[in-house]
Order: sequence, then C-alpha cells, then structure tokens
Amino acid sequence: MKNLAGLALCALLPTLAFAQEFAPLQGLIEAARQGPAASTLVAEITKLLGAKGGVAVWGEDYLFVPDPALKATGVSIDMQPPLPLTKIEGSDFAMRLVKMRVGVTHAYQYYVDGKAVGNRTDVSGYNPDSYPKPWVPKGKLSEKHTIVSKIYDGMKADYWFYAAPGVYPAVPAPLMVWQDGQGLVAGDLSKLRLFTVTENLVAQRLIPPMVHVLIAPGFTPDGKAMRSIEYDTVSDRYNRFLLDEVLPEVEKVYKLRPDGYSRGIAGESSGGICSFNSAWFMPDKFSRVHSTIGSFTSIQWHPEDKQDGGNVYPFMVRKQPKRNIRVWMSDGADDLENNHGSWPLQNIELANSLKMREYDFHFRFGLATHDSAQAGIDLPESLAWLWRGYDPAKTSEEFTMDPAEKDKPYYRVTINNRDSW
Repeated sequence: MKNLAGLALCALLPTLAFAQEFAPLQGLIEAARQGPAASTLVAEITKLLGAKGGVAVWGEDYLFVPDPALKATGVSIDMQPPLPLTKIEGSDFAMRLVKMRVGVTHAYQYYVDGKAVGNRTDVSGYNPDSYPKPWVPKGKLSEKHTIVSKIYDGMKADYWFYAAPGVYPAVPAPLMVWQDGQGLVAGDLSKLRLFTVTENLVAQRLIPPMVHVLIAPGFTPDGKAMRSIEYDTVSDRYNRFLLDEVLPEVEKVYKLRPDGYSRGIAGESSGGICSFNSAWFMPDKFSRVHSTIGSFTSIQWHPEDKQDGGNVYPFMVRKQPKRNIRVWMSDGADDLENNHGSWPLQNIELANSLKMREYDFHFRFGLATHDSAQAGIDLPESLAWLWRGYDPAKTSEEFTMDPAEKDKPYYRVTINNRDSW
C-alpha cells in the first residue's frame, strides 16, 4: 500500500508542476507542443476551448483546433495556401501549432481537401499588456446576478460586476458598462482579456481603478431574445434600464461615481452602437464610448413606427448639437455587408462625421471581419486612450479633438478587390 501511494504521488507531481508553472492557455500550448499524443491535450482543449474547438494564443504561439464537425484537413493563414492539420490521438480533434507575429490580426480559414469550409475569421496577436504579470494585483469578479426589468416589461437579464485593484466598496469608483458581458467573464479565456488588461493598466496608472459592469442581453418571459431591441434601437430606453434598474443593484456592493466624466460604456457590433447611443442621449451619464465593429446600420429602422435606426447617426452627428463625449471606434474592411447596411462604410462615415464636428475621437480601421480580433489587440491602447488625463478630483472636462487628428484628412475609400469600372 505504501509503495502504491508513492507511485500515485509520483504520477501526480508532473500534473501539479504543469498546473503551477503555466497559465491555462499557456499550458494548452505546451501540451500541443509535445505533439498530438500528449496525454493532457484532449482534456485541455475540451476544458479551455470547448467541444467545438477554437484558437488559443500565447505570445507568438497560435494553436488552431477546428470544430470536428467541419472535418477540416488544413488551415489557411493570412490568405496563404492551407497548412495540413494533424489528427489528435484518441479524439475527433485536429490541430496546427504555428508561430506568428504579435500586435496584428491574422485571418484564417479551414479547408477540406483543398476547398474552404466554414467562415473566414480573424485572431488577435495580443500585445504584452494582455498577459498576466505575477506581480500585478488581481481584481474581483462577482457571481452572476439576474434582474427582472420593469422598463422592458419583465425581461430577464444576467449581469456581473468586476472591481479592479484599488476599488473600495464605500468609495465611489469610476465605471464602465460592457454589453454582451457574458462573453467577458471568462477572463483570459475571453477574446478581449478585459480583466488582465485592466489590472495591468491600473498598475501602470494608465487608467483609474474602476468597476466594470458586464451585462448579457435579456430575454422576454416567453423566451424572445431582446438583444437587438435593447442595443440597436435609437432611444434612451436602454439608458433608463441601466440607470434606474441595473446600477442601483451594483451600488448595493460598490458605490459608483455619478458624473458622466467618470463613466464609460463599451460594446461590439450591436453593443457598439448601444454604447454610442447611451452617450449620445445622456452625455452627462456616459461620456466615454468604446465601440468596435459597431452596427451603425438599419437593424432597428422602422419607418412605419417613426423609429430611427443606427444608420442615421452619421447625419445626426453632423447636424445635431455637439455632445461632450470621447469616442474610440474600430472596424475592418472585411466586416459585414447585408440588407441592414455596410458595416465598414457606415463606420467610416461616422468617423468622418465625428471629425467634421471636431469630436475627441480615434478610429482604427483594419482588415478584420466581424469579430473581436482588432478589439483584442487594441484593448490596452484603447482603454488608456479613452481614460487619458482622468483626474479623480474633477467631475467634468471639455473634450477637444487632438491637434494631431485635426491636421489629418477625412477618410477616403478605394476599391481594392475589383476593377473600379
């Protein structure tokens, strides 16, 4: 029995060392580096990426694991000829581990016997502040809460809140509200790595200690998804949901600064227009906007009900009174094109409108599709930019356009994928 116990301990020691030495994604990469027969590989993929696989990134290492249902045999990266995938022993998974540049997005597409399958998408080559540092204090994520809304007629929505290091429950803290918050609560397993980025920037005093409120889209009592109605509708209804129903619940745990100068709001896609919408209608409550792949399109345009869609924002910005807001935007040339509109063109047009009215804005336009890749590599820079100059002794600031931006021309479009006549 004694010898058996010793053997069991010897077998366990490598596992303990593995767990202690590596962060979860780093551990997965190391297992993949050992080859397709690595004993921990299938379990790590299932635990960290899920049954449909995914992409893991750690430093210059990129691990591609397609959904087994695709039966992919190769992966094309950055429009290059497909590289063969290796079957992982004892599973339906296949993989390809490659080294690539960081600080950029990489496009990828899976192939079966030379033919593309699934959708082309992109992956982030994360910057250093998107990785945990052992000496940086960690923040605290709450458990999941659920709210039943009166403003949205019984809609149920889940939410979480995260307090960065340096936040104290009784001291009012700056705030950022994040739409589609269910996609952020996984920490470094989420595409933005919001918590790690926040902790690193707070440690460098590039942003103030703050509370992130992470809200998932709601559902009606009969199960109807409310995401588009909440996010894409051009009105102040969603603001009233936040201000009258959600934030008072958060303040039972953490006090929040009430001034718009100390509040930001963020989202992707429909969450991006939602963020701009909130600041547009109530700049005294939210003055810092983080919009990526924003859906400034006609998704909730209902002329029969005299209801505007997000497609009107470029014109509203040009013709309505200027709001005192600061706006970070990003999009990609290969973003969506459908019956609701053109995501790249609408984002470019909104950026030009913000420039025309001399808003304090920054627009990052890359090549990515409708995904989080650009936002992921930008997040350390975009949060630092959005909160630059923040002074906790102040409750307001007149945001003005950076002189460097003022000297730049308007954005102009060229056709790069076909003849122009």
